[in-house]
Amino acid sequence: MKRSNLFFALAFLISTTAFSQNNPLTIPLWENGAPGFEHLKDKPEEAKDWWVKNIHNPSIVAFFPPPEKATGAAVLVCPGGGHRALVYNSEGKDAAEYLNSLGITAFVLKYRLAREEGSPYDLNVHPQEDAYRAMRLIRSRAEEWDIDPGRLGILGFSAGGEVVASIAYGLGEGDPNATDPIERENGKPSFQILIYPGPLWVPEEVPSDAPPAFMIAAINDECCAPPAVDLFQKYFKAGLSAECHFYSVGDHAFNMGYRTEYQSLKNWPDRMADWLVDNGWLENNRSDKSSK
Repeated sequence: MKRSNLFFALAFLISTTAFSQNNPLTIPLWENGAPGFEHLKDKPEEAKDWWVKNIHNPSIVAFFPPPEKATGAAVLVCPGGGHRALVYNSEGKDAAEYLNSLGITAFVLKYRLAREEGSPYDLNVHPQEDAYRAMRLIRSRAEEWDIDPGRLGILGFSAGGEVVASIAYGLGEGDPNATDPIERENGKPSFQILIYPGPLWVPEEVPSDAPPAFMIAAINDECCAPPAVDLFQKYFKAGLSAECHFYSVGDHAFNMGYRTEYQSLKNWPDRMADWLVDNGWLENNRSDKSSK
């Protein structure tokens, strides 16, 4: 093994040991704070029980799988919370740890909350800005973290599914002339996973380059089943790859299925794992799909 390759392998092993699931690595999206809001970056977040809010220095929290299990695939996780808070534990940390069990490196996005009381942020601008920046940041450090930039997906619960939709159907191309090298990276996800997604930003038509999609919802979820049905029909009409599971019970916010009484919902993450395997996203072949 070349000395440089050995160095990166040792560095990655050390980083994944030092920043375990019990001590995850937090990386701000911008070194000096979000553009235009740098003066707010040092305001502390608020966290209690299941939620995190008062996010003014958006970041990603990295959860690495054991090196011997790592596939090279990665997923950006967007928790829900109605854009008023983030359901960080059950729609962030729990999802990341499950993805780690599949050999996927996971990053939980702490995005700015436009509907929080007194928020200075625009729902149509800042969550999207944070999601694009997170995708680009991850791709910019793909070699360091032993990630295949062509197998970087995005997963969203509820309002987090709206954040996914806000970047999944745009071009996402980086700016080759940007002075910030992170901004030169592609921000478009390679695939998307939507868990009872909210209705915002579902496109009128699905573009031909829309990322393959996996969706689940309970049919008695009056808020989030309709957009999932609508989006699946648009994928079908466009002849694009999508898999959708509708459950007869469960309503909203069944998270990773750990606290539901319904057997089918306890097992929904296994359907996601099947989809990831069947579509080749866990194959460690260093593909170049949607990478740069």
